[in-house]
Amino acid sequence: QLQLVESGGGLVQPGGSLKLSCAASGFPIDDHLIGWFRQAPGKPREGVASISGGGEVNNEHSVNGRFTISRDNAKRTAYLQMNSLKPEDTATYYCAVSLKYYSDSPLSRWEYEYWGQGTQVTVSS
Repeated sequence: QLQLVESGGGLVQPGGSLKLSCAASGFPIDDHLIGWFRQAPGKPREGVASISGGGEVNNEHSVNGRFTISRDNAKRTAYLQMNSLKPEDTATYYCAVSLKYYSDSPLSRWEYEYWGQGTQVTVSS
């Protein structure tokens, strides 16, 4: 069984930065698709960024140029560097791991079997 623990959320002013981490335990994640998702109150969970087992990255269009997903397989950890944050980025952020190496729909929540508990990100002045 894979367990995922997110950290790094918090309160930040507009234009600021945060780096989220997702630590995995249970089995290696080297060959697995990893995604970051977010969910704001009253809204559906949406995919933000993903990275395949081979390192291919996909971003949701609103975060292009601002968010960067990465992974350190040796540490079994994934990251989401978030820059130029906006109030509309406020949400609970979740990391997820798929049993797949790659997906044609990597930002679809249905591609992922394992989920973390989430970390809150609030962007406000």
